[in-house]
This record gives sequence, C-alpha cells and structure tokens, in this order.
Amino acid sequence: RVSAQCPCVCVSPPDTCFWSQSNSFHSKRAEDLKRDILKQAEDLGKELPKVLLIHQIDRHEGAWTILPLMKDFSLTYGRNSSWIFFCEEDTRIQVVKLLETLRRFDKSKEWFLGKALYDEESTIIHHYAFAENPTVFKFPDFAAGWALSIPLVNKLAKKLKSEPLKSDFTIDLKHEIALYIWQKGEGPHLTPVPEFCTDDVNSYKVDHCATTFSNFLPLCGEPVNKEDVFVAVKTCQKFHGDRIPVVKQTWEREAALIEYYSDYADISIPTIDLGVPNTDRGHCGKTFAILERFLNHTSPRTPWLVVVDDDTLISIFRLRKLLSCYDPNEPVFLGERYGYGLGTGGYSYITGGGGMVFSRTAVQKLLASKCRCYSMDAPDDMVLGMCFSGLGIPITHSPLFHQARPMDYPKDYLSHQIPVSFHKHWNIDPVKVYFTWLAPNTEESHNGKKVGYNREDL
Repeated sequence: RVSAQCPCVCVSPPDTCFWSQSNSFHSKRAEDLKRDILKQAEDLGKELPKVLLIHQIDRHEGAWTILPLMKDFSLTYGRNSSWIFFCEEDTRIQVVKLLETLRRFDKSKEWFLGKALYDEESTIIHHYAFAENPTVFKFPDFAAGWALSIPLVNKLAKKLKSEPLKSDFTIDLKHEIALYIWQKGEGPHLTPVPEFCTDDVNSYKVDHCATTFSNFLPLCGEPVNKEDVFVAVKTCQKFHGDRIPVVKQTWEREAALIEYYSDYADISIPTIDLGVPNTDRGHCGKTFAILERFLNHTSPRTPWLVVVDDDTLISIFRLRKLLSCYDPNEPVFLGERYGYGLGTGGYSYITGGGGMVFSRTAVQKLLASKCRCYSMDAPDDMVLGMCFSGLGIPITHSPLFHQARPMDYPKDYLSHQIPVSFHKHWNIDPVKVYFTWLAPNTEESHNGKKVGYNREDL
C-alpha cells in the first residue's frame, strides 16, 4: 500500500501527498490530480490509496515543510502502508508504472527515492554546503515526485519526537529535507530512480517514466492587461548609476505602470523620494510606504502590485500570463515561499528579492489591520509574512520566482521551468541573464542587434 502526498497520494497504490495550496486556482488543480490518481487506482481494481492535500492539513503553519507531519504519518499509515509518495500539483503519475517501480525496492528497509539533483558549485541558497565537492550530495527534484518507505517514516517520526525541529529558516526545502534524512551519514542518501521524470507528458522520452511534469507556464485565458499591473522598484541613490540602467535596458519596457522609489528624487530616472531614509538591512518602512501609496495614489482599477528590488530581473510578460490564473478579488500574496521557525510555530513569507506580488485586496486587508514594521530597518518580507499569517491569509508559492541567480540552481531543476524572475547581479552580466532566461523570446533585438545567449554559459 502506498500513501501519496502530491500536494499528497497512498499506494497499494502508495499513499500520496500533494503540495497543494488553499488559493482557489491551486486547490482546483490539486483536486483534479487527486481525482485522476483515484480513477487510475479504481480502474486497476486495487484498494484506493489515501490522497492527502497539504493545504487541508491545517493543524500546522509549516505543513508544507513535510517534516512536522512525520509523526502523524507514522501513526496513521505506519501499520498498513508501505510507502508515502510526495509530488507537486503539476506532477503527472502513471499509477501502474509507479507500482512497478516501487516493487523493485525492499519495503522493509529505509528508502529515500527520487530524481537526483546536485549543485555543480557551492551556493548561497544551500549555505555553501559541501563546498569542497558539492556534486556528492544528492537531493530530490520535487517536480518528479519522491518517496519514503514506511520504515524511514517511522524512524524520522521517532527522531522528531525526541529532538524537535529547530526554529530556523526554510529556504530550499528539497535540499534541507535531504540533509535531515541523511543525518551526516547516519541516515540514507537519496537513491536516484530513473522512472521519476520531469519531462513533459507529451515528450518522446517518457515511455519508461512513472511520473512526468507539466512544464509550461500556467495561462487561464488571456494574460492580464499591462495596465493591470503596477510595478514598484525599491532603490537608493548609491544604486541609481549601476542598477537602474540594467532595469531600463531589460524589463522596464514590459511594464506600463512603473515607479522607482528611492531616498533621493532624481528626475533623470525619475525616482520618487517617499521620505523614508535608506537603511542598510531591511526595508520595512519603505515597503509599507509603497503599499500605502499604491492604495491611495493609484487607480482603484489597477488590481495588481509587484514590488521588486533594483537588482531583480523579472519577466512582466510572463507574470501577466501567470496572473491570469488568480482572482484579484481574493487576498493574493504571491512569490517564492520561505519559512521561519516553522518547526515551532513560526510563519511563511514571500522572499523579497524574487519579487512580491499583491492583489489590491490583499493590500487593503493588510493596511486595514494594525500590523506594521517593528522598526524601519526590519526585514520587510518577513514582517509581511508575519502580518499575513496573523490575518489568516495564506501566502501563495510559485517556484517560478527565484531569490538567486540562475547559476545558483541545478541546471536540471531549471530545465523544466519557464522562470518569472531571478535576483542579484553578483559576478554575472545581468543584461545577458535577462535576455537568456526571461525575455519574451530567446532572441531579442537589443540596441538594434539580434542577440542570443546559451543558457549553458550562465
């Protein structure tokens, strides 16, 4: 028997667990996938798996980080299941092939199965782990799905009972879960499974695959209008000369409504001085001033606000497609999800560097509350996460937003994405990165010349 979590599934087929989300767009996709898995199991004449949707396991703010759920999984499925299979809402499962694949492994032993990713160079998002040779440590590509045998689930549950999770940051969950399971050599490494795939379901490569992945940019009707997206760029005087020109050479042309907010009014850009002094660390005061300005000084008919840093590289063209799937009448707070202290309560937040997207409704609800910065230089993204958590408004995660540069992610991971953003200019040519990864076409006319770049060079 398998349990599945995809958002989450169980099989005799495995029990399955899905990384679902409560936003209406995501919850519908997860329900559709759940129905498909149950229909496949029914057609096989097998006992139906238990399919769990993470967003419905609401006892814990950090349910999406999985480890806090291990004790419940062990108690509920520890006697009658053999596997728990985890996947994303865009993962597609061939139940027959998944069962055939899992039968190759002795279910009485501790197994951690998945499609293996690794870092070619040590990276900041993994705290420069395994700096001498980062390729040695493998972690799962969640898009392909991954599986834990019940003996390993039981072992993790026992460990978590005696040693509660530390109150710390969750940045790249797939790497952090693999580290926790490995336990510095005391636990199993990830075992690569070639049948766990991220190729598109229509690809000629997938005949052997138990899983595939819908690697396309979601589009639910027409892209939202350019005039429906207001873009706020956070900057300061010391970066007017080097970062702002990059924005103007790349993605500014995609935005119909854009303002630059600084500590100095420069008419050549132009920038707007919000009267908030620049701070070296967090920018909470500036960000809340931007939210107030959006609510009080822009057209109420503009439903979306995007807040980015001056070294964010973003595709507004793709974002407009993505936003077609969200209802701006809902309180939407969208971007790349991080977590803080989720092992002991804590909250999730949208990390600011990859861009933070707000529906006007979300901004209205936030500013109607009493939640504000505890200091002007508090980390704005974390304060926003704390505020929305307190309001009972869940954040919405998209892996298409990125807090770091393309080189900071495994090539295999990015190969099945159509990214919306990257962040930072360190040791890269940001213009080249934009035209390679984010421009509406792979070749763009730049300064009157056709330019094209190879992603392998970046």
